[in-house]
Amino acid sequence: MRRVFGITGWKNSGKTTLTEKLVAELVGRGWTVSTVKHAHHDFDIDKPGTDSFRHRQAGATEVAIVSGRRWALMHELRNEDEPSLDDILARLAPSDIVLVEGYKREAHRKIEARRLEARDRTPLSANDPNIVAVAADFKVEGETLPVFDLDDTKSIADFIERTTGLVAPGK
Repeated sequence: MRRVFGITGWKNSGKTTLTEKLVAELVGRGWTVSTVKHAHHDFDIDKPGTDSFRHRQAGATEVAIVSGRRWALMHELRNEDEPSLDDILARLAPSDIVLVEGYKREAHRKIEARRLEARDRTPLSANDPNIVAVAADFKVEGETLPVFDLDDTKSIADFIERTTGLVAPGK
């Protein structure tokens, strides 16, 4: 079973920055970390004119790009439903933990990012029992969950390790 932990929140709540900092912190502690980012909009990681773009435009369902430094697999849905998070997790190589950015409505444990500059500041935790902590850049009043400073990456990483059972051998 995979260790999965999510970072959720409204647009401009600091999810991507927190995810980036947590990846660096957990990797620095010796863990292998994978990430899944959910986008609510059409996106493209390829550019018009490249060979791989041309392959997709011609109708290929999957295009793999491979070099000596990295590889990527693009899958065109071509009127298929968006895959579930579980479907995506099943395609990932083994890792110690997967951090999932977005996927507000999925049933994995999550931390809710909150920023004063967010598009919406309505707490998500009130209606999501899978949110197990909050990270905010302002003082949070009346919250029953653990609350962290949004910039306290080390404490948040400690919490994620404890919550997911990610413990180094001998600890």
